[in-house]
Amino acid sequence: MLKAIKDFFDNYLIPGNEESEAQLEQSIRLAVVVLLIEIAESDYDHATEERHAILNAIQKHFGLNRVSAEQLIALAKQEHDDSTDYFQFTRLINEHYSAEQKVKIVETFWRVAFADQELHRYEEHVIRRLADLIHVSHSDFIAAKHRVMNSS
Repeated sequence: MLKAIKDFFDNYLIPGNEESEAQLEQSIRLAVVVLLIEIAESDYDHATEERHAILNAIQKHFGLNRVSAEQLIALAKQEHDDSTDYFQFTRLINEHYSAEQKVKIVETFWRVAFADQELHRYEEHVIRRLADLIHVSHSDFIAAKHRVMNSS
């Protein structure tokens, strides 16, 4: 698995001085996708629609092609399975995303949760918790939910 992670970073990083910035961007992407996976798996129903919603969100949000997005999901799944808490992921988002970017992430959380046309209470609980951890206000949390519900 470590080889797969190294290969992914080697294939998608810019050589030279910008490497650390590119690595940071990849780490942030990985953190966001791990949290999307957490939401999708929180209801213990691994719906295909939620997996597709994650794939589409990654492609749209990060501008990745399908192959790159699939690789990122595979790495994030491994990170998700190996992690014991959210801190390492939410810390990256807090340090590098603006308030507006965080609200967009919360909207993406809701899109994944609603992808199977069913909102489970565990999904809502996890999204609420993650929104708190990335310092999104309750009013922004609710507004994001309503925007996603009204667009479905």
